[in-house]
Amino acid sequence: MKTIVTMTMNPAIDKSSSVAHVVAERKLYCKPPRFEPGGGGVNVSRAIKKLGGESLLLYPAGGMTGERLKGLLSREGLNHRPFPIEGLIRESLVILEESTGQQYRFGMPGPEVQEKEWKQFLDGLSAVEPTPDYLVAGGSLPPGVPAEFYARAARVGKKRGAKVIIDASGEALDQALKEGVYLVKPNVREFRELVREDIKEESQIKAEAQKVVKSGRCEVLVISLGAAGALMVSEEFAEHILPPTVPIVSKVGAGDSMVAGMVLGLARGKPLRESVLFGVAAGTAAVMTPGTELCRREDVERLYAQMI
Repeated sequence: MKTIVTMTMNPAIDKSSSVAHVVAERKLYCKPPRFEPGGGGVNVSRAIKKLGGESLLLYPAGGMTGERLKGLLSREGLNHRPFPIEGLIRESLVILEESTGQQYRFGMPGPEVQEKEWKQFLDGLSAVEPTPDYLVAGGSLPPGVPAEFYARAARVGKKRGAKVIIDASGEALDQALKEGVYLVKPNVREFRELVREDIKEESQIKAEAQKVVKSGRCEVLVISLGAAGALMVSEEFAEHILPPTVPIVSKVGAGDSMVAGMVLGLARGKPLRESVLFGVAAGTAAVMTPGTELCRREDVERLYAQMI
């Protein structure tokens, strides 16, 4: 299998719990919390591991929360390489209201990362071994890290011969596309922001996606459509991939699971379309699991078998 390196600049410790009712101005007694490592590239590596693959995760870590994050990653058996920073790694909170099934998600901004720290990260990326065949960069950027950071990371990855996959939004995604990458995976809202058009119909979305691909900013564009699956666009074809219908328990980690499935399929030598199908199966499987849990391998393989 080809080598996969994932990276995130804003990792987190995800705390999830549940309570009968969410009521303002009252003390709420929650169930015992569950702690898991989180953040874009972190979840991609975790999902790759769950699917039977391997990757190397690069991430910053600082303070007591950084130490705890390292321990959580090691507990899951991930191959990970932290880069030291002075700031504390953020924590996030997910609360399920049992009476309604609604989920409340609270994400924190992350630590201030100094210029010397994020530049050190890029230096480490340029020297990482083994040389990555696929570089996956995703998630939000913490304070202090410039919007063009993923573009810089993509430049490093391409120089080393890696196919770069970006899962970001806003200016960070726009800058990465200006650099030129292999694949990007925005959702519909993020894609509308990218093209600055209020497009709603599938034909309009497809037409705008084809413009992006033809411009050379990426070779493959996979737009997540939520329960409606994904729209895959490349120079050769455009296809709307519909997932099997499943019960939705939690949407946390669905996008990261989808990216994990796609890159793992590609690293295993699957053709592009089959890899995207595997990714959609992984994203669909992720919504079947509670809290911040990601996809389960048995669910992904069963759903994928129904799609091919």
